[in-house]
Amino acid sequence: MDVLDAEFVAGATAIGQLPAPTFAEVAFAGRSNVGKSSLINSLVRRKKLVRTSGAPGCTRAINIFRVRIRTNGDEAHLDLVDLPGYGYAQRSKAERRSWGPLIEGFLRERPGLRGAIVIIDIRRGVQEDDLQLLEFLDSIEVTPILVATKTDKLPASKRKLAVETLRRELGRPVTGYSSVTGDGREALWKRILSVSSIDRPDSSPPA
Repeated sequence: MDVLDAEFVAGATAIGQLPAPTFAEVAFAGRSNVGKSSLINSLVRRKKLVRTSGAPGCTRAINIFRVRIRTNGDEAHLDLVDLPGYGYAQRSKAERRSWGPLIEGFLRERPGLRGAIVIIDIRRGVQEDDLQLLEFLDSIEVTPILVATKTDKLPASKRKLAVETLRRELGRPVTGYSSVTGDGREALWKRILSVSSIDRPDSSPPA
């Protein structure tokens, strides 16, 4: 799977300001400072497609990025949607209240949405906000894809065990990922393409 092009399409602080979906969309959600922007940049192999910051809570709007890919010899388009980070206490209460309906409204109402990447910092584990998001996604029948970021921050000998611990705790598949090394990129792309119905296995009957 090759990323041929990636570009910013639109950003908005209200769902009604976004353009209608053109291609399948996959949203990226997670607590502030879990490495969401770095993850998207790493996935598309672009250093500065999504703005990153050392200060948590930098993403304060919904931002859509269009990716043109080649898989199995065919080209396809996919939109990656960067949602505002949640759970950052140093933003104003009014901002935190507004982000809840913004995130939930997009996940509930967006007709092009095919799945949601739920990002967890592997060093901090699952937080209550993450569990609430997973419960909400289940209730609206949006497929969650769990990703444990920052695996490079752990000793190599502990990474596999840490991911497996998350899998057991959540009872769901979890993909370990490092935006520094790119470890996990292929596995995550496989899941994204599957949920987007872009990379389907050959369904022809056997000869």
